[in-house]
Amino acid sequence: MPLMRRRQALALGAAAGILPTIGATAMAAAPAPKAPNQLRPIRIRDVEIGAGRTKTIVSLIETTPDAVLSRARLLGSMSEIDVVEYRVDFLDAALDPQAVAATMRPVADAIKGKPLVVTFRTKAEGGQKAITPAEYAAIYQAVLKSGAGDLIDIEAALLSDPAVARLKADVQAMGRHVILSHHDFAVTPSVEVMVTLLRRQQALGADICKLAVMPHDAGDLLRLLEATWIMRRDHGDRPLVTMAMGGIGAVSRLAGEAFGSALSFGALGDPSAPGQVKVAQLRDTLAIVHDAIAG
Repeated sequence: MPLMRRRQALALGAAAGILPTIGATAMAAAPAPKAPNQLRPIRIRDVEIGAGRTKTIVSLIETTPDAVLSRARLLGSMSEIDVVEYRVDFLDAALDPQAVAATMRPVADAIKGKPLVVTFRTKAEGGQKAITPAEYAAIYQAVLKSGAGDLIDIEAALLSDPAVARLKADVQAMGRHVILSHHDFAVTPSVEVMVTLLRRQQALGADICKLAVMPHDAGDLLRLLEATWIMRRDHGDRPLVTMAMGGIGAVSRLAGEAFGSALSFGALGDPSAPGQVKVAQLRDTLAIVHDAIAG
């Protein structure tokens, strides 16, 4: 049979359904989709992190105790906010452990039972102040002694310091939870690097793993979402928090549930990081996404 006629016959046969063998063989050889790992959510009072809708979190970024307390009362009254983060590195007195500790119980009371994340973000990872590991650990130890704070955000890169490693152990020995975090305000690493960072946090004993990166285009955003899903599907057995920062990264904040991100940071007034969405809009969008996924 001439080559052209042979090609025409194959095409017609495929269209008519009389050449199923190749397609059937390929489908039979394809592996079944892998079910995601069993996730262990974290429940803090009425909020379950890692189950259902992605939860909203808003940061306190005021610089004086009075301003922090005033804003904390406002956040505590807002139903669209699930979790509050206290960014103590914004305080004017952030490097004074006792001054920080003195603000803790009033803030915890003001937010009316919402889970409280306590964070000192170092200058090296986008925070307000440079600090040594020993100073960093001392501030958090003072926070622990105050009795307030449900989750402590510790930068994973600092765990090589003995004082910070001891801090992590102390947090968990007291029945509180540790978020191990990594922030890159310059680039979005490869999928492989991001998954490795999250897996390392998990191996180091994080209760929640957190990764924030800076995208420069939609391809960077897609890599962050892919890394989140791979971690959730293949490796993660605890809640993840991931985000691409900046305007183009807003998609990651809105659609995180589809890929495995359990918390999304929103803004009330000035954002604590670039690309945050107003919290009321964020909560509505997260609910829409959740309802669509739940069917």
